[in-house]
Amino acid sequence: MDRCIYGCSTLSFFFFSLLLIASASPQTLEPVHHNITGSGGQINSNSVLVALLDSRYTELAELVEKALLLQTLEDAVGRHNITIFAPRNEALERDLDPDFKRFLLQPGNLKSLQTLLLSHIVPIRVGSTQWPEESTGRVKHVTLGRDQVLHLSKTKGNGKRLVNSAVITRPDDLTRPDGLIHGIERLLIPRSVQEDFNRRRNLRSISAVLPEGAPEIDPRTNRLKKSAAAVPAGSPPVLPIQSAMAPGPSLAPAPAPGPGGPRHHFNGEAQVKDFIHTLLHYGGYNEMADILVNLTSLATEMGRLVSEGYVLTVLAPNDEAMAKLTTDQLSEPGAPEQIMYYHIIPEYQTEESMYNSVRRFGKVKYETLRFPHKVAAKEADGSVKFGSGDRSAYLFDPDIYTDGRISVQGIDGVLFPEEEEETVKKPSGSVKKVVQTRRGKLLEVACRMLGAIGKDSYISKC
Repeated sequence: MDRCIYGCSTLSFFFFSLLLIASASPQTLEPVHHNITGSGGQINSNSVLVALLDSRYTELAELVEKALLLQTLEDAVGRHNITIFAPRNEALERDLDPDFKRFLLQPGNLKSLQTLLLSHIVPIRVGSTQWPEESTGRVKHVTLGRDQVLHLSKTKGNGKRLVNSAVITRPDDLTRPDGLIHGIERLLIPRSVQEDFNRRRNLRSISAVLPEGAPEIDPRTNRLKKSAAAVPAGSPPVLPIQSAMAPGPSLAPAPAPGPGGPRHHFNGEAQVKDFIHTLLHYGGYNEMADILVNLTSLATEMGRLVSEGYVLTVLAPNDEAMAKLTTDQLSEPGAPEQIMYYHIIPEYQTEESMYNSVRRFGKVKYETLRFPHKVAAKEADGSVKFGSGDRSAYLFDPDIYTDGRISVQGIDGVLFPEEEEETVKKPSGSVKKVVQTRRGKLLEVACRMLGAIGKDSYISKC
C-alpha cells in the first residue's frame, strides 16, 4: 500500500514536470518582439525615432519634421528594425551649400527632400559588428527610398567603415530595441536630387536663343550680312507675351512664334506639371488645379509660354474662394479662361518683391494676361491686397511654388477687373441757329455813314 502510494506520487510528479516544461518551451523558443508602439499607434519613449529627435543630430531631425516623414518612419519602425545614417550638425549647418539647403526647404521641392532623407535609412538592423570586411568588398542595402541603394564597405589599411564614400564617425552611436543610429561625416546626396537641383539652378542662367537661319547676302556688296548681336543671358523674350499667346475667347492676335521657336530651351511642360502637383500636395488649391488642367487648356498654354522663355506669376485663389463662384459665372463660354487670365501676371514676382513695391509706391498695377486689364495691389494689414472693395483678396499663402520661371502666390479671393463706367449720353435736341451773313468792311463803313444821316434804309443789306 505504501509502496503504491509512493510510486504513484512519483509518477504523477514526473508527468506534472513534463507538462510544465512543455508549456514553458514555446515561450523560450519563440523570438522576442519588442513592442515599440503603445496604445493608439504612439511611438514608445525607447524608440529610435525618439532618440533621433532628442539626440545631437538636431538638424537632421528638423529636416525629417519639415519633410512630413514622421508617419512614414513610424510605419517602418512598426514593421521592422531600421538603421539611420545621421550626418553631424556641422555638415548641415556650415558645410552644406546654402543654395542647396534653400532648394531643399522650398515647398515645391518636398519630393526631393523626402528622397534625400529616406536614402539615409535602411529597413534592417546593421550594427558595427555586421560590417563587411575588406576582403568581402562592398555590400548593398536598399533604402526606404526604394530607388536608392547604400554601399557598405571598409577602407584598406586603417579599416574605416564607409557608407558610400562617407566615413562612419560614430558607429552604434544610439542603440534602441527597434533600430540604431550611426553618425556619418557628411550628407549623402542621391544623384536624382543633385540633378534636380542643378536643373533648377541653371534655369536662371539659360536664355531663349533666336533660331539661326541660312546666311543672308547683301545684294549691294555681295557679302554676307552681319549677324545680329547675340541675346545676352537672362534677357527677356523679344515679343510681348500677348503676341505669343494662342488666340482665346477675347484675344484677337494670332499666335506668334516665341523667341525660342521650335527649339525650346526651357522644359515648360515639366515646370507647369511640377507646380500643379505642388498645389495638390500643398492642399487647399484643388479647384484651381482642376480648372487649369480639366476645365480649360491653360496648363498646356502656360507650359508653351514658359518653354519659349516667358515668366509667369499665378495668383491662385484657394478652394474656399473658388466655391463662392456661381454657376452663371462659370457657364458662359470662355468664362473660366477669362477668370484665370486675370490671375496670371506676365512677370516673375515673389511675396517679398510685391510687398516691397506696394510699401514703396503705395499702389501698383500689374499687367495680366487678360489684356488690357490690370490688377491693382496695395499694402493693407501688413500684407499685399489685390483689387478693391468687395472684390479684393489678400496674399496669405506666399511663395507656394517658385522656380525662377513660375511663381505661385495664394490669395483668399477671386479677382475680377473693375467695371468700366458707362458714360450716359443725353440726346441732344435739334436747335436751329440763324446764321447772319457776314458783311464786308466796305459795306459796314457805308452803312454807318448812311445811318448817321438817317438814310441807311436805302441799302437792304444794312
